[in-house]
Amino acid sequence: MKQYLLAVHMVEGQAPPAPEVMQKMYADVDAFNQRLQADGAWVFAGGLHPADSATVVSVQEDGKVLTTDGPFAETKEHLGGFWIVRAADLDAALALAADGSRACRGPVEVRPFQEDPAEQ
Repeated sequence: MKQYLLAVHMVEGQAPPAPEVMQKMYADVDAFNQRLQADGAWVFAGGLHPADSATVVSVQEDGKVLTTDGPFAETKEHLGGFWIVRAADLDAALALAADGSRACRGPVEVRPFQEDPAEQ
């Protein structure tokens, strides 16, 4: 089975949901995670701190390492969390993403991992 990244995007500056909505989201995501595990699709998942907690590391042409605060991309939309899943094909991954989006109440981007040439 192929592996896919299901990336949850968060919009910077968007007001957080009401506490009761947030609790329901947590419960729905937990149920989705349990289903992924029970179905054998679960590889790994995690939520991320806000993008302003990021540090970008870049090696310059002269070999010096430059670190800067904040996200690499200057955008209002940032990665908020993710799932790494196993799915038979893109359609199956998209169906999982729809369920994940429903659970976390946010957009979920689906991207396949590159295949190892030795395994083709």
